[in-house]
Amino acid sequence: MHFDVADLALAVEGQRRTDFAERAMPVLGRLRARFAAQRPLEGVRVAACMHVTPETAALARVLTAGGAELHLAASNPLSTQDDVAAALVEQGVGVHARHAVDRAGYAAHLTAVLQARPHLLLDDGCDLLQVLQQRPELARGVRAGCEETTTGVVRLRQMAAEGALGLPMVAVNDTAIQLLVANRHGTGQSTVDAVVRATGTLLAGSTVVVAGYGWCGAGIATRARGLGASVVVTEVDPGKALEAVLDGHRVMPMSAAAALGDVFVTATGSRAVLTAEHFSLMRDGAVLANAGHFDVEIDVDGLAASAVEVHRRVRPHVDEYVLPSGSRLLLLAQGRLVNLSAAEGHPPAVMDVSFAVQALTLEWLTGVELAPGVHEVPASLDAEVARMKLAALGVGLDLLTAEQERYLSSWRA
Repeated sequence: MHFDVADLALAVEGQRRTDFAERAMPVLGRLRARFAAQRPLEGVRVAACMHVTPETAALARVLTAGGAELHLAASNPLSTQDDVAAALVEQGVGVHARHAVDRAGYAAHLTAVLQARPHLLLDDGCDLLQVLQQRPELARGVRAGCEETTTGVVRLRQMAAEGALGLPMVAVNDTAIQLLVANRHGTGQSTVDAVVRATGTLLAGSTVVVAGYGWCGAGIATRARGLGASVVVTEVDPGKALEAVLDGHRVMPMSAAAALGDVFVTATGSRAVLTAEHFSLMRDGAVLANAGHFDVEIDVDGLAASAVEVHRRVRPHVDEYVLPSGSRLLLLAQGRLVNLSAAEGHPPAVMDVSFAVQALTLEWLTGVELAPGVHEVPASLDAEVARMKLAALGVGLDLLTAEQERYLSSWRA
């Protein structure tokens, strides 16, 4: 098994932290027991691009228990936890991930896991697919894959519309349970956690500007308001803007919001959301954070060009940019995904649900033949995960009576 990690001596610590995370991941625990007994992934090679965290290690345990040969590259160098990477190697996973590796090393790691000739993909932001576009010879033998991010699913649909998607890919991100639990609650909590950890900012009484009111943005806005902040939302979609207004937030263009915010969080999936035009209007001490997948939502180059001084690491994960006016803007995590760079990402209880959907979808893919394009996760798998999570929480459900089932299944009431 080939691998590239920082230090195998860290494996014991990574194992300990993964064991602790699994305490809050009962659904994966149940799946791991079933997979170990039934071995549904026997002989299947899986290439994964994911955040190398204890939660991902818990998923890896499920897949390898099910018989999979797993090869893992990091989806974000700043979120990679070297002790977890080492522990996974000891577990038999071909890990290619080092914390803060440069872009060349990152690209080499993605290529390395695809050189294992995988049958199935677990992708994040379409990073593996981008490599396959450049190196089509590596796609031989790849049957299908899953995409777990909003940004990645957007890219998949664009590729499919242009006839550039040569594989069947499942939009795992778009299941009802994933959008609710991971995007809204997971991103909402972990992003606010990252801002507070990195800066020590008191959100109560402050103004938080959230760019984008999709599932993630709505979650961030809800959590910020829950801590006493006044929330301003910026949007390009009229329906989402109206939703934000009806949820009690102010909505305005970023050109107006820039002068009001104490904390700015981008969550759009687009680029150049915060630019020099906005930086010049911001208050002294304004905090800039990105919760979108790629580090293009905040124009970091434009910020550097606008600054007369740059002070690196005034706190961990915080760089200070001084503008000609004397205003100091605080950029978190170099503009990268803040919740996984300056904090620990989604809580294990969130990833328990998200990764259970991933595991069941991989199992499903081993028994179906799909045409190239974007496919949805079967609703039955989503419902199965929800039932397992509720059971683990000790929550009971009502059951439809025979009379109710007849009533709901017929228009002849």
